[in-house]
Amino acid sequence: MSFPAPTATWHRKPYPTIDPSRPELSAKGKNIVITGGGSGIGAETARYFAKAGASRILIIGRREASLLSTKISISKESPRVNISFASADILKKTEIDAAFAEFCKGGKIDVLVSNAGVGGLVAPIKDADPDEWFSGIETNMKGSFIVVQSFLGHAAPGAVVINITSAVWYISISGTTSSYGAAKAGSLRLFHALAHEHPELTVYNLQPGYVLTDGAKSVDEGFQNMTLEKEEALKLITDEVGLPAAYCVWLASPEATFLKGKFMWSNWDVDELKERRSEIKAGWLDIGPIGWPFA
Repeated sequence: MSFPAPTATWHRKPYPTIDPSRPELSAKGKNIVITGGGSGIGAETARYFAKAGASRILIIGRREASLLSTKISISKESPRVNISFASADILKKTEIDAAFAEFCKGGKIDVLVSNAGVGGLVAPIKDADPDEWFSGIETNMKGSFIVVQSFLGHAAPGAVVINITSAVWYISISGTTSSYGAAKAGSLRLFHALAHEHPELTVYNLQPGYVLTDGAKSVDEGFQNMTLEKEEALKLITDEVGLPAAYCVWLASPEATFLKGKFMWSNWDVDELKERRSEIKAGWLDIGPIGWPFA
């Protein structure tokens, strides 16, 4: 499946401009918090911020075993980075508040990557159980709200917020993802409001590409009866998990500030986006009917 894009170049893996080892992308001295950080995109994003030299990183998730495994792995690769984890449910405000408060004893948050969420019910609307359908809405929207609300009490001046979202909010990839799409549309509006209420923050909304995480599989009806051969073939046309991870590091750098408040895909070439800086600042890629795409 091909998608319309504002750049001629379409990436599926990291490339030099978003390499975390670039001095221009250094995260030295920064405190990073990543929800959904135990596995998949969240874990890889933590790994890339560690490569960029972040001072302290907190990964939050529900599964302690995954969080511990990720912490150990990153600590071996980047021993100078202080990485910690908190086993917490984004739907439980007391747990999220406690995790943020403990981490911020060592300083305020410079970068928040809001990545936690669920795929929700995969079913056509006519067959969907209302309670199950709305369960995904609650987790994705209420969870994002709780994380954002807690973060606001601990944000450093000029902090960066990266909302890992999905193009499913405006592209109907299948006829069974209405719950997930509605949740992502709602949470996108939440982050848009956050940017409006707090102009001192730099907020981005990122479609991470098509990465074969467990979460992606849960909302793709093709995986319901996926054979091993088909899954291996699919890997040839999907994106490397390092692509959105590296993109997040780039977004947290001064190079990306011209994209403040915008919605983008990690597949879009950042060098080409830089060349269209004036168009973007004039309103291109905004969330809404004048953004991208126009349909």
